[in-house]
Amino acid sequence: MWHVEETRAAAKALDRAPVEVQRSYTAWLQIVRLEGPRGLLAVRGFRDEALRGKLRGLRSSRLHRQWRVLDSVDGTTVTITVEDIDPHTDRG
Repeated sequence: MWHVEETRAAAKALDRAPVEVQRSYTAWLQIVRLEGPRGLLAVRGFRDEALRGKLRGLRSSRLHRQWRVLDSVDGTTVTITVEDIDPHTDRG
């Protein structure tokens, strides 16, 4: 069982997100709590991937066509921190 921590910014962003994004996040959260990051790789719709550039060290999973959840994994304490949930924009 994995421990998931949400930042305050992520919780606020989730409150502003559309209902379908909130439902998808709930499914994402259940998968992560039970199986961890490897469980996300089994679900093709989330398209979990490591980020590069300024966001190096974070992972991104698609919740909807436009919305992403950004998270980081701390392997020593088996904790996943949800950094943000935002509409995808090119931050390059």
